[in-house]
Amino acid sequence: MNTLVMIGQLLLGLSLLVFVHELGHYLFARLFGIRVEKFYLFFDVGGIKLLHFKIGPTEYGIGWLPLGGYCKISGMVDESMDKEGLKQAPKPWEYRSKPAWQRFFVITGGVLMNLLTGIVIFTALLHHQGSYLSTQEANRHGIYAYPAGREIGLKTGDRLIGPRGKAPERFSDVLPGSVLLGGSIMVERQGERFWLEIPPDTYRRIAEDPNGFPLYDITNYPAVVEKTVDGYPAQAAGMMAGDRIVSLDSQEIPSFGAFKEALAKRQDNLVEIGVIRNHDSLSFKMETDSSGFIGILAHSPLQWSHYSIGGSLRHGTFDALNMLWTNIRGLGKVMSGQEKASESLQGPIGIATIYGSVWNWLRFWYITGMLSLALAFMNIIPIPGLDGGHMIFTLYEMITRRKVSEKVMERAQLIGMAVLLALFVFVISNDITRILR
Repeated sequence: MNTLVMIGQLLLGLSLLVFVHELGHYLFARLFGIRVEKFYLFFDVGGIKLLHFKIGPTEYGIGWLPLGGYCKISGMVDESMDKEGLKQAPKPWEYRSKPAWQRFFVITGGVLMNLLTGIVIFTALLHHQGSYLSTQEANRHGIYAYPAGREIGLKTGDRLIGPRGKAPERFSDVLPGSVLLGGSIMVERQGERFWLEIPPDTYRRIAEDPNGFPLYDITNYPAVVEKTVDGYPAQAAGMMAGDRIVSLDSQEIPSFGAFKEALAKRQDNLVEIGVIRNHDSLSFKMETDSSGFIGILAHSPLQWSHYSIGGSLRHGTFDALNMLWTNIRGLGKVMSGQEKASESLQGPIGIATIYGSVWNWLRFWYITGMLSLALAFMNIIPIPGLDGGHMIFTLYEMITRRKVSEKVMERAQLIGMAVLLALFVFVISNDITRILR
């Protein structure tokens, strides 16, 4: 059942992303009067189609091979390699008869749609969920630095000002994901401010943390229980909202961050938790689960806020562009040899495991938004066969006023298809190797 859930999320997520990508090409083609011969979700290899119908000159359908999709545009050198059609004189409705600037928009339409989709998803999630805001109370207590954070120079009690030297509105913007690939943020410690350099391998430190901790949390704050979760050990043992945790197995607990870190070292263990309730000292014994979780939510000094549509769009766009920039920097590290491709690139199996075996719609949409932005970026890489390859040829024509010959385009397409096939084989074998490990 878990495997089916992962496969279901993968197919739904990729189907949505492939559809909007090809829709971008389709819409710009139709805008400029270019005929679209086929619009397919999934590939109909061997002419096998699960569903197909025709409206006007366009055949719409669903193929049987769920590895993408395509939009066949008349007069365009693409994976179909329709050489016979290209030998004839260009028709008014063909791609090759249109001016370079129109062809450029047709090619970039898929990338633009994936970028827009990522922004829309991040905006919708933010509007639905809201976000934590920085508050004076939170700033007064500072952060709790976890092991990976302490390794890069953070200390519990530090106030994080942010990468721009100015406190952001949202707590999550204090240290955006792109900075984890190398950068700096302003920190205030004991009243003095300074720039802290973030090592370029910081994201890996987080990934390799056995307990899954980030660098820090806004939990240098008394461990006061906000709520106990139904069905978990804390509630069954008798803990209640308002309890202040002061000890764990006789270890003093000054903050919720310290409690989470200490509890993570006691997975599948019997623990004794000391609390203060209405000036009374109480203790509770309970078993932790395999992740050290006992089912409590702590009171936070952060303020949770919901945004208007305008505010959600502003922050959602920032989050999407920051995610896009993170992807660009990450691939740059792979291309420069700073990171191994085998550890950084994911194929369909790897993406399915990222979605996970539990169907959570918020998580599903967040991952789909990330993938949409990654797909937008991957398609502008100048590899023949991808949109980026066509974009380079079209830009060359726009600058030099000379058209690239169709023979060169055909050869480039063949090379690109070989590169993409090799890349596909690599990521699939890489996924399988990860599973076997």
